[in-house]
Amino acid sequence: MNETRDPLLLDHDYDGIQELDNQLPRWWVWLFYGTILFSALYLTHYHVLGKGKLMIAEYEEEMRIGEQIKQAAMARFEQEMETLKPSQDPAILAQGRELFAKLCAPCHRADGGGLVGPNLCDDYWIHGAEFRDNLRTIYHGVPEKGMVAWKTVLKPREIHAVGSYIYTLRGSNPPNPKPREDQAPQPTGPSIYE
Repeated sequence: MNETRDPLLLDHDYDGIQELDNQLPRWWVWLFYGTILFSALYLTHYHVLGKGKLMIAEYEEEMRIGEQIKQAAMARFEQEMETLKPSQDPAILAQGRELFAKLCAPCHRADGGGLVGPNLCDDYWIHGAEFRDNLRTIYHGVPEKGMVAWKTVLKPREIHAVGSYIYTLRGSNPPNPKPREDQAPQPTGPSIYE
């Protein structure tokens, strides 16, 4: 018996299923060729000739611009520090209290009475008693005493908020404060390092 087969059917079948040999639509074929052409042009432009910016170059450019903006803001704040006054705004003081509790309390106690860091509630201030001195200390830190330079972590307005909150701690007389550094007991006897 001579069977006539449909020309679209291929010669093999699997589990009774025969494969069709359909031609793809021309628009799909040309779209596929277009993607190949695009990839070749992209590869040449970005990777061979190096004309376009890759993602890492764009990222580095954005970071450079961002760093310039940040440096300009920090330079402006350094100049403003000399004339800034402590804020009385309750919202700013609340922000300062929150930042102090999170960042400063581990060294200065939550009430500012001093732990590893000095007592912030008395009138004896190692690095200057003026508000601008406090801002400078927060901003630049005191690396030789273990105080972090917060300028790399906090924004200028956050430094102002923390400084303003610390300024409100003066004279608060917390229980059992750390003694003033000029009155702290000095070690006696030979040092273990001598």
